[in-house]
Amino acid sequence: MATPTQETRVPPAAPPVEELSPEAAAKKAKNEAKNEEKRLAKLAKFAAKQAKLDEQKSQATEAEPSEKKKKKAAKAAPAPVFVDKTPKGEKKDMSEPMASAYDPRAVESAWYEWWLKEKFFEPELTPEGEIKPEGLFVVPSPPPNVTGSLHIGHALTVAIQDTLIRWNRMLGKTVLFNPGTDHAGISCQSVVEKKLWKEEKKTRHDLGREAFVEEIWKWKEKFGGRIHEQFYRLGASYDWSRVAFTMDPKLSNAVMENFVRLHRDGTIYRANRLVNWCVHLNTALSNLEVDNKELPGRTLMSVAGYDASEQFEFGILNEFAYEVEDSNERIVVATTRIETMLGDSAIAVHSKDERYTHLHGKYVKHPFLSRRIPIITDDLAVDMAFGTGAVKMTPAHDFNDYEVGKRHQLEFINVLNDDGTMNEAAGPYKGMKRFHVRTKIVDDLKALGLFVGIKENPMSVPVCSKSGDIIEPLMKPQWWVSCKAMAQEAMQAVTDGQLKIAPKVSEADWFRWLGNMQDWCISRQLWWGHRVPAYFVRVEGVEGEENDNHYWVSGKTEALARVEAEARFPGKTFALEQDPDVLDTWFSSALWPFSIMGWPENTDDMKKFYPSSLLETGWDILFFWVARMVMLGIKLTGQVPFKEVFCHAMIRDAHGRKMSKTLGNVIDPVDVIEGISLEGLHQKLLEGNLDAKEVAKAKAGQKSDFPKGIPECGTDALRFALCAYTTGGRDINLDILRVEGYRKFCNKLWNATRFAMMKLGSDFTPNVDASLTGHESLNDKWILHKLNIAAVDTNKFLTERNFMGATNAIYQFWLYELCDVYIEVIKPVCDSDSTDATAVLAKRTAQNTLYTCLEAGLKLLHPFTPFVTEELYQRLGRRPEDTVQSITKARYPVENKSYENVEVEKDFDAVFDIVKALRSLAVTLNKKKEGEAFVQAHDTKLAVLLEQEHVSVLTLCKGIKELKTVEGQSQVPEDCESVQLPNSKATLWLRK
Repeated sequence: MATPTQETRVPPAAPPVEELSPEAAAKKAKNEAKNEEKRLAKLAKFAAKQAKLDEQKSQATEAEPSEKKKKKAAKAAPAPVFVDKTPKGEKKDMSEPMASAYDPRAVESAWYEWWLKEKFFEPELTPEGEIKPEGLFVVPSPPPNVTGSLHIGHALTVAIQDTLIRWNRMLGKTVLFNPGTDHAGISCQSVVEKKLWKEEKKTRHDLGREAFVEEIWKWKEKFGGRIHEQFYRLGASYDWSRVAFTMDPKLSNAVMENFVRLHRDGTIYRANRLVNWCVHLNTALSNLEVDNKELPGRTLMSVAGYDASEQFEFGILNEFAYEVEDSNERIVVATTRIETMLGDSAIAVHSKDERYTHLHGKYVKHPFLSRRIPIITDDLAVDMAFGTGAVKMTPAHDFNDYEVGKRHQLEFINVLNDDGTMNEAAGPYKGMKRFHVRTKIVDDLKALGLFVGIKENPMSVPVCSKSGDIIEPLMKPQWWVSCKAMAQEAMQAVTDGQLKIAPKVSEADWFRWLGNMQDWCISRQLWWGHRVPAYFVRVEGVEGEENDNHYWVSGKTEALARVEAEARFPGKTFALEQDPDVLDTWFSSALWPFSIMGWPENTDDMKKFYPSSLLETGWDILFFWVARMVMLGIKLTGQVPFKEVFCHAMIRDAHGRKMSKTLGNVIDPVDVIEGISLEGLHQKLLEGNLDAKEVAKAKAGQKSDFPKGIPECGTDALRFALCAYTTGGRDINLDILRVEGYRKFCNKLWNATRFAMMKLGSDFTPNVDASLTGHESLNDKWILHKLNIAAVDTNKFLTERNFMGATNAIYQFWLYELCDVYIEVIKPVCDSDSTDATAVLAKRTAQNTLYTCLEAGLKLLHPFTPFVTEELYQRLGRRPEDTVQSITKARYPVENKSYENVEVEKDFDAVFDIVKALRSLAVTLNKKKEGEAFVQAHDTKLAVLLEQEHVSVLTLCKGIKELKTVEGQSQVPEDCESVQLPNSKATLWLRK
């Protein structure tokens, strides 16, 4: 009777023995002897190998203490510093042995320079010079401000854009990724002014306009190059032969053309309106350059341009009374900026507010100025239920009051000089600084018995993002762009489907912002930038008003402007005076997608590469930049400048805070790539323009967030992490530890490829292509099916701009399917040195399948991690007849229907369910070796599968030495733990 551990199947009846001829019998005996000789030789070889292993094990046991010391010492010893020996532009030497561990510094060296030398990033056209039939993909890279260096937000932009660029290039399309930088008028001038004062105690006025602008050009040359180096490190596959700068002659010509065209057709006009005025920088600002600082209530704040010991009250409402003329009545009003009462020109009440009906049309007396102030009714501006129901109106110093002033034709009284002191209109306060007046007026009102009191008032204070100064709404004669008609066309372009905006929340922002768009102030009182090409015509004997558009002409040059002036003022003697202001930086960057192509000329680039395919940027500048590009693109070229806008999230620190130099949480992407100590981070703070207090605060922030500095992560890990973070949300709370986790993924990738290549062997030559041979095992078919799923999903997710989905699909394939399962399960097959034809064929098939997965897996990953994939691709070797020089030009994996095999997936999953159940049992029983398992399959198909995949199950179940098939529990020893699969298809036992 058979024991439970023995097979119980009945062997088939033996076939009848056929009698052989003497010659055949001799031949058979000879073959059997030969086979026996081989078998004995193998046994001897195995015995010798085993003896050697036993000897080594014995020696290792005897020397264990000293070996442990050696290992500990080796671990403590720092890794040798990598030195790049590859001549610049040359291809890296792949003949040296592959390093035992992944070193991003070594892996990422040399490749970028080689890519550039080989011109892999330049658009590839057909032999006839046309766009390739596969299609066109163009991205005008948003030009960073040339004010220092890139931050981690720029790295996110590069990671997303370059992933799409490399993907489309590998799909075979004609691809253009155009780089450049922006002159960043106010930012750049502010930085250089601070530097000039810090180093030489000089202002720009000490140098004069020409010399100061020359200083900024020097700054640009220094830091523009630094920015380019950072782009190199990030692996951005730009066509550097087309690098542009917004102050280049070609782009400057486009800016001049833009202004002149719009001025002559009336879209640009001159008017005296309210602007955001920075007293410290003495210029108007765009809304983007203004930060709104939220205050919970009463707050003491320092102000730029005042003594550091002085602080002023914000976050309060000052209530005071105006006396009604020819009456003993008073009207109480409240304001957060009491100094502006010097410019009050009305008191507004609601027409239905019975408290003030009898005062309609009457006047109040200004307590410090000989001014009668009318009481008006305005139901739009006044909420009867809020406060006293009476609102002071200062139309020359408040954006809301400005609209009321226009509706009622009020007097616009400007009480401020450009430098923040009071002018003649302020009466007795003339010459005083604005916030000193704030304090003095309260005292003076108290003396008159007109001050009512103070209330806490949560509010936002507008602050200049460059200087930290408190912004003043101020009336200034400026150049404006009429935007309503262009805004309508920009909205219509989205409605009609000419332009797609993603994610959807940004599309909603688009319609909300453009639907309420005001005219755009494009004047800046700076020296750095494109000087306004407008000239005031001083006609002899005529007092022309500077706000009168009739006396302003424009031209790309003074000579061309003179031609227009002569046509407007025929026979008159006149002089031309160019406006000293420069144009808003956004006015030039709004032309970026077509100015880089040579507009206004109808160049070959304009014909081939305009409009662009995609504009990718942060959602926070959708209105300030993207909307203006669309408006001017349609206006000047008749087309939307790009077909799609993708808005990425804003990067915040791990705590969700906005990144700020003073918080010490601004991250240089190169510091993440290379790693940096805490002391190194501290040192970099001293290179900027922070004052001593700000440096101390920033150091404390760095010490809290990066107590051990930032670990070396490498470019590939950083790019992959940033893409993995991109979910379509508005914010990314960046944790450097997660980036470091993807460096470990790169390490896993490195080790897996290195191990797999050992399994392939140095003499391995892959098949000519990746077609199925018909000899694939279940494991081979399964991994190819999974590869196909990864390719389909990755392409789908990239098309949908779902970067998290794409990274997950590739990560899943590499880590959990290729590394954890397939490479493990084929080890016995690849390690076999059997000469049996079936075993040889199985080995060869598995090796080819492994090669196919490695090759395709690296291609799938390349757009995200360009450096490590190029290195491994070059080491992997090419198929016969494959002449592709670089993975950057290799074809991206797409769907391969022949790999699709749902039945194989089901069969493999059924087997793998057995593996997972056995692993779980082994963990439960703490069985790490010599495990003895039993399985009873409850359906015939699974039984056949288990018989076929017996070796695979044992290979994937570490610590299980034996798996026996049984027909019931009676054949299983009593000292076993059992588990039944959820679908009841099998029962498993593991001996305790």
